[in-house]
Amino acid sequence: MTIQPVPTPAASADLAVIGGVDTHKHTHYAAAVDSHGRLLGHREFPANDRGYRDLLSWLQGHGTIAAIGVESTGSFGATLTRFLTAQAVHVIEVNRPNRLARHMDGKSDRLDAEQIARAVLGRTSTATPKAKSGTVEVIRTLRVARASAVKARKNTFNTLWGVMIGAPSPLRDELVILTKRTLVNRCHGLRPETDDLLSLSASPDRMLLAGVKTALRDLARRWKALDAEIKALNKQIEALVRVAAPALVQLHGVGIEIAGQFLVSAGDNPERIRSEAAFAKLCGVAPQPASSGRTSGRHRLSRGGDRAANSALYIVTIVRMRHHQPTRDYVARRTAEGLSKREIIRCLKRYIAREVFANLPRATDTSAVTAPVAPAA
Repeated sequence: MTIQPVPTPAASADLAVIGGVDTHKHTHYAAAVDSHGRLLGHREFPANDRGYRDLLSWLQGHGTIAAIGVESTGSFGATLTRFLTAQAVHVIEVNRPNRLARHMDGKSDRLDAEQIARAVLGRTSTATPKAKSGTVEVIRTLRVARASAVKARKNTFNTLWGVMIGAPSPLRDELVILTKRTLVNRCHGLRPETDDLLSLSASPDRMLLAGVKTALRDLARRWKALDAEIKALNKQIEALVRVAAPALVQLHGVGIEIAGQFLVSAGDNPERIRSEAAFAKLCGVAPQPASSGRTSGRHRLSRGGDRAANSALYIVTIVRMRHHQPTRDYVARRTAEGLSKREIIRCLKRYIAREVFANLPRATDTSAVTAPVAPAA
């Protein structure tokens, strides 16, 4: 008896196609499967505008696109996701590979793209990616730049402090007693003797003093440049956050930095988070069942989710426990009931997540919002 091969279905406009894209820096690898899980084809495309158009046309050539799974929608797949969303294509975020399939079949771009498509088909991946095309994406980008500048400013001052501590005694004794900003200003005003630094005939002590003064002056200039950059970014971020989420910044304990973090966690399309319970899970404050054997009815908070958003909720909780009278009354009542401080904080974080979700902007046209560079007086 001869076994006949299974025929490959012909391309049809009525055939439902699910795509999967394994994204990389220079190329994207796409695979297409039908609604029955049969592989229709696979192909590599360049990661540029023309490649995105060719990828979409190639998938449409196999039938009607039901959904496309894209890997790394926040990094290598961000531009492709933005393009597909603009073309009214249903995009699904797929970031966790099928480890069992990878163990059994190995790893390659083709296999990864196929597994991404099958994850969408099997509904093991259902998350809607962030739009990354509006005001919130601008806020996120500015916050990234600000975080980098803050880190660089801190490292610069630590370096300046280390150089100052090892400086010759007269200079060190003058600088070590100064406060942080005064120290930077004093170092910024140092005038090293350039001749002593470059002259081989100068004494070692004079060369050392000139070298230390030069290093301190340059480090102080760098610190001041970074400080000015951070202040400018703070003004821009504050203006954008106040325009994008005016209700959010009115909440007790929610400042510009915290509100910006909540906006970035929710994205430009917060409607993708369908309920406050989903937002709580995103922030890592949703109770999860933790029962086993004879222990039943036990719950714990999720250890997953966006840890930066979880940290923001914790900061708001601590601020309210210290300065918000209704929260202080709640803490006193729950303490009298026998709850520990840790358990009370967990409850408060869950309540605050519900309040934050209710005050997130719901408008889908936030990309059209324009804000002044500096906040209004």
